[in-house]
Amino acid sequence: MKKIINRETILYLVFGVLTTLVNYAVFWVGIRLFTDKYTLLINAAAFVVAAAFAYVTNKLFVFESKSWRFSVLKKEIPAFFAARIFSFGLEELGLWLSKDVLRVGRYALVLPVGSRSFSVGGIMIAKIILSVVVVLLNYVFSKLVIFKKGGEAEKQEK
Repeated sequence: MKKIINRETILYLVFGVLTTLVNYAVFWVGIRLFTDKYTLLINAAAFVVAAAFAYVTNKLFVFESKSWRFSVLKKEIPAFFAARIFSFGLEELGLWLSKDVLRVGRYALVLPVGSRSFSVGGIMIAKIILSVVVVLLNYVFSKLVIFKKGGEAEKQEK
């Protein structure tokens, strides 16, 4: 259990939640401004902002890759964004399937909040489900490939 729940995984979850909030905030604002006509484009903008935030927080706080040397960055940045683009592609595919094939936009989950109710649209529910899959994939990529211990950054710092 200590191998699964440790400082690294807790920090990854904390910054993962913050990254997800950044992503959702940009997505939500975009949907409100442009409706769901541009869902995939809005999701792409949300991805770019969130991925930049995630790279910095993962590098510094989660996986403690402290080196900012060019030789380290030229390996980390492409690997990080390639992994993120892959998982983003899966999310885009899932959103497209949800919106255009399954037509989840016609559904909503209505949650009572005090004397009022809060409605979550089907496309947002699909995004939440897809986000769980994306977070898990991104952790595996970051842990095993991008910021692996004993990598180039650690060798250069010694």
